[in-house]
Amino acid sequence: MDIASNEDHPLRHLTLDQLRRRTSMKWRTHPEDVLPLWVAEMDVPLAAPVARALTEAIAVGDTGYPAGTAYAEALAGFARERWGWDGVAVERASIVPDVMLGVVEMLRLVTGPGDPVIVNCPVYPPFYQFVTHMDRRVVEAPLGPGLRLDLAVLEEAFARSTAGGGRAAYLLCSPHNPTGTVHTAEELSAVAALAETFGVRVVVDEIHAPLVTAEAAFVPYLSVPGGESGLSLMSASKAWNLAGLKAALALAGPAAAGDLARMPEEVGHGPSHLGAIAHTAALREGGRWLDAVLDDLAENRRLLAALLAEQLPAIAYQPAPGTYLAWLDCRKLGLGDDPAAAFLARGRVALSTGSDFGTGGDGHARLNLATTPEVLTEAVRRMAKAVG
Repeated sequence: MDIASNEDHPLRHLTLDQLRRRTSMKWRTHPEDVLPLWVAEMDVPLAAPVARALTEAIAVGDTGYPAGTAYAEALAGFARERWGWDGVAVERASIVPDVMLGVVEMLRLVTGPGDPVIVNCPVYPPFYQFVTHMDRRVVEAPLGPGLRLDLAVLEEAFARSTAGGGRAAYLLCSPHNPTGTVHTAEELSAVAALAETFGVRVVVDEIHAPLVTAEAAFVPYLSVPGGESGLSLMSASKAWNLAGLKAALALAGPAAAGDLARMPEEVGHGPSHLGAIAHTAALREGGRWLDAVLDDLAENRRLLAALLAEQLPAIAYQPAPGTYLAWLDCRKLGLGDDPAAAFLARGRVALSTGSDFGTGGDGHARLNLATTPEVLTEAVRRMAKAVG
């Protein structure tokens, strides 16, 4: 395959046989007869600008430690062009190994052992795993109608978490994983106002930020009124399929610059130099490739909705404008709390188990849309057969 030509429908380039040659988690966790639509990896070839940057670095042996501000500068340019936001300041950006390790470091800066961390369930399972592992306490503030932020529930959680006068943080997922909800400027401004009222520090995982339809428009949390004291984690990892090339950026609003400055120097030793090179190239030169991916994802959302309506109408699915994930409400299928287990055992399709996402996840499953139309079509056929 000519890698320079992969800007045309990246999600249609690779055959199932080609994908099965991969040795990553997505393709090696389950036996070969299973279609893996679970972990957040995309079935795409590497974007040509990224491949070129890596090839050039390897050709000259540029495989040492990361240095400089090129990654932050590239993100600043991308944010300016894509979101109309000029708020990525290089002096308030620090490189970290990946988004979740960056989340851990940011939470360490603004909370102490035993302090509460509020999350909007159902939410990305590592929010629970990493927070509890670092000796913080998870407080759930469930999403409301339409799988959107419920500001009344959030206010109650903020009030309860700070009632004793202690510190608390709010770990916000934006866009939201697993639902694909894209928070509006109004919602995020209301969050910032609540955080200021109750003295809650906001840390935002914005890893899926580039994967939002033009109609919805991603809004950086640090860009809204009151977001000046927030801390954000961003990365090119999800949008360009670079999970194996570790690098992310921690960003501080103007009022949080002092917090970020306290981050231990050794945290910056964890990212991969090749990772930083890859992410920088993606943000600087990968826009056309990303647009093609977004077009393919829009088609896959429509395809999935049509396939489910025809073959599994009992599954409730509302296509969402963010991420490449589909949150499937399977409760009417009668498969119990873990429908993903039935789809795997009977249909040989691997989805993410809904209960792992916390309260509100039972009876649900998360499906990764970032695959070929052929694989998606076969997966739904198998799922329908599994419950037939």
